[in-house]
Amino acid sequence: MRGVRVACSGCGATVDPVETLPFRCPNAADGDGIDHVLARRLTEPPAPPDRDGDNPFLRYRRRLLAYHLALKLGLDDDDFCAIVADLDASIAKVDGRGFRVTPFAPADGLAAAAGLPSETEIWVKDETGNVSGSHKARHLMGVMTYLRVLESAGAPLASGLRDRRLAISSCGNAALAAAVVARAANWPIDVFIPPDAEPAVTRRLERLGANLNVMHRQPGQAGDPCYLGFRQAVAAGGLPFGVMGNEVGLALEGGYTLGWEMAEALADAELSVNLLAVQVGGGALGSACHQGLREGLSASPRLPRLFTVQTMGAHPLKLAFDRFKAERSGNLEDDLARAAQARARFMRPWPDEPKSVAHGILDDETYDWLALVEGMAATEGDALIASEEELREANRVARETTGVRASHTGTAGLAGLLGYLRRSRTHDVRAIVLFTGIARD
Repeated sequence: MRGVRVACSGCGATVDPVETLPFRCPNAADGDGIDHVLARRLTEPPAPPDRDGDNPFLRYRRRLLAYHLALKLGLDDDDFCAIVADLDASIAKVDGRGFRVTPFAPADGLAAAAGLPSETEIWVKDETGNVSGSHKARHLMGVMTYLRVLESAGAPLASGLRDRRLAISSCGNAALAAAVVARAANWPIDVFIPPDAEPAVTRRLERLGANLNVMHRQPGQAGDPCYLGFRQAVAAGGLPFGVMGNEVGLALEGGYTLGWEMAEALADAELSVNLLAVQVGGGALGSACHQGLREGLSASPRLPRLFTVQTMGAHPLKLAFDRFKAERSGNLEDDLARAAQARARFMRPWPDEPKSVAHGILDDETYDWLALVEGMAATEGDALIASEEELREANRVARETTGVRASHTGTAGLAGLLGYLRRSRTHDVRAIVLFTGIARD
């Protein structure tokens, strides 16, 4: 399909999104050891944004797989815009707001409040006012737009889709985002959540009509029970509608809009940034931001260094990256190819039940780990761990300084950044953090 291609970063298999849903790699098999993730890549330079509107799925539509699919299936630009506008209006009726470019600006006083020198500049991308109160809905809007294009064009692949229930595994924000988008699209959804999910989230899920499945961890069970329940639902015919790249490769593209928005703002201001610190659970946010910035800053000589942030309670990505660095040969492309063929050597399920105040990033595995390893290695970044004290301090400083009512998960990237800058004594930087989820207290 002209302009874009979909291929597995693990085995190299290509997928035609006209004939096959670009979700799980068709070659993926449990236990094969390969890191299968379907990735959308542009085959032409990124199209410039349409600055007439502030809905990111219209502003950057010419970069989206769903847009190229629409043209391939005989729809035109007006048809695609109508599909997005109609879905966005339905989302606004359900959630009280649709998709708009979210704030991105220097946070005056944030560095000083954290005890850092005045030359440290921290830019904040605030997603707490986005659909359902977090960035998660971006990922799922991209997936649903693709499905609606198939339906609107009467594509053969759309046959029987409405007979399949959507399914998602999540500890909170992703489930809520999925339920909002599903309700707007009038599509039934099964949600697999842990027993300690926030009561405010579960109540909202129930009001949205989601079918809740509370998954308890069994003694000796390896892996996230919510993810295991999700996999069982998909095996029984459910349609994956989550934010894990290995299960719904297309979900990453919706998150690219974050990177595109930041890149556009920086280009307009004629500024560059040194560092991106992003909190990581399953990995979709980090990999999407990095790829979005890479596409949006394609004309820039250097990308910001990528630093991922996890908790003491669960940091599988940190362990995987340390193993990867220990086995480096010197050729990054070759090292990544070898790692893609030996997933279990690097990415292993967290052995204990994870616990942290930043409970939204306590995934047993970082499902999109290899893209993050590539990003950190290529930009000379690192995988960081934030202590519980640092997580609480960063949240307090963020809320007091910026007035943004973000959760501890939502400010975890800031916690990692502050710890890194203090330890490294690196202060003359312009860094990006994301406040990704609203506090529901």
